[in-house]
Order: sequence, then structure tokens, then C-alpha cells
Amino acid sequence: MDIILKHLLTFISFFLVSISCALADAQPLPPVKDQPVNDQLADTVNYLLSPGDFIEISVWKEEGMQKEQTLVAPDGNITFPLAGTIMAAGKPIFALQEAIAGRLANYIADPVVNIKLLQNNGNTIFVIGKVNRPGQYPANRRIDVMQALSLAGGLTVYADEDSIHVLRRIGNEVKIFPFDYDDVLDGDHLEQNIILQSGDTVTVP
Repeated sequence: MDIILKHLLTFISFFLVSISCALADAQPLPPVKDQPVNDQLADTVNYLLSPGDFIEISVWKEEGMQKEQTLVAPDGNITFPLAGTIMAAGKPIFALQEAIAGRLANYIADPVVNIKLLQNNGNTIFVIGKVNRPGQYPANRRIDVMQALSLAGGLTVYADEDSIHVLRRIGNEVKIFPFDYDDVLDGDHLEQNIILQSGDTVTVP
């Protein structure tokens, strides 16, 4: 038994020494490089809330204010306990969080508000006429006219490329923005390639 025990102790000592040497020779791992920001996350950060959007609001450590789901009303407002009615339309999510926290500060010490966008039903644009895929498209990021036409599959061979228009309703009026596809494609009159707003309609005759 003594011989077996001695052999066992010798083996264990050799094993521990081998592991120590391997750890000493190991090279440190290189630092992890910063990963690029996820496009979808970036889009959510820059997204401007619109009527019809569905959001979820929570206030940290406030049991009665957890996962309160609400719809942005047609007038652009939301209603939240203690905060009352607040304009949400046209604001990015972080701005609405700050607005709600400012109202809650009258009742809660240092409120921490978190908002999650559940459905972006409100922020949409429309592309109609002689495009390959006319229809309604979500505008959860900044989209210009050329990008909207690309989403719609591009122009058909019968499209009048020089007579495209963007229709934008402002109150009871409709503002018309002309768009010449050939000019913009050639790099001319790029000011026509405007950033679209929620509810804009791109018409291709």
C-alpha cells in the first residue's frame, strides 16, 4: 500500500506542476474590440413616435407602474398614472422617458422610466403608382424618397420618372414636393431627395 500511495502522490504532484507550467506559458487573450451598433437598435433609438404606435412603460421599483401598455392616441398623446397626459408623437423614446420622469418626480423620488416600443404601427409611408411593389411601408428610421422607391421594388418600365411627387398632409392642407428620378440618379438637384415623414405618400404616375 505504501508503494501505491507513493506512486499516486508522485503522479498528482507531476500533474499539478504540468498545469502550473501551462498556465504560466498561456498568452493573455486579446481585448475584445468594440462591436458595431446593431442597426435595429440604432433605428429604435432614433425612431420618432407616431399616433398608432403601441408602447410599454415601466417605472423601476414601482409595482403599480410595471409594463403599463398604451397606444399613442390619434392626437399624439399618451396618458400615464400620476404623469397625466403627455405628448408622445414626434419624440424619440428617450425624450418621452425624460418627460414622464419629470412629471413623476413630483410624486416619486428619482423615478427611473423605461419605455419599450412594441409595435410601430403609426410611423409609416406609402408608395403608390407605377412601382413594382406599391403599398404601405414602416418608417422606423430616416428614409428618403430614393430609399422609399427602392423599398417598393423600383419603378416599372411605364413610370414617368420626371413627374414623381411626394404628398404631405399638414393640418387640412396637402403640400406637394416634386421629384425627378433621373436628376437625382445622376447626382443633380439632390435637394429633391427629401427625408420622408410619417404619413407621406410617394406617387409615381
